[in-house]
Amino acid sequence: MTDTSGLEPVATFCGNCNCGCPQLFVDPAAPTDRRIVLTDDFGQQVQMSADQFSSIVADAKAGKLDGIA
Repeated sequence: MTDTSGLEPVATFCGNCNCGCPQLFVDPAAPTDRRIVLTDDFGQQVQMSADQFSSIVADAKAGKLDGIA
């Protein structure tokens, strides 16, 4: 499992099980281009800038991700 100590939790994306749901964190100690951290339930993680994450949020709000789920 990914070590999340020192990360500030923002959101958990399932919460319906006890299986290590995907989570969104902010890493205040990371360089700005790696400050946003998304973990999955397989122990992997993705790091990105706040600008990159904002782009994902904007696309989701615009409905561009609706066909995925």
